[in-house]
Amino acid sequence: MRIIAELPHPDFKISILNMNQKFIVKIEQGTLEQSYKIPEMDLTDGVNSVFELLDEEFLTKVGARFITMRTDFKETYYRYNY
Repeated sequence: MRIIAELPHPDFKISILNMNQKFIVKIEQGTLEQSYKIPEMDLTDGVNSVFELLDEEFLTKVGARFITMRTDFKETYYRYNY
């Protein structure tokens, strides 16, 4: 697996990796991570097509998902540790 690109974003660390004829989009925020695997053959313009997929609407939903993930983890953490 190798990193082929990193995209600047004010809220996330976005890395695009390549492994086994797939692009992996890894989005990190603090201790949380979301990843999306896309077969190379599904994209017409290689990594440039991946950049197009990462539009503002998608990244807004990713941000909302991070909030939900963090809430879910905090709830379970406090349920079992306090």
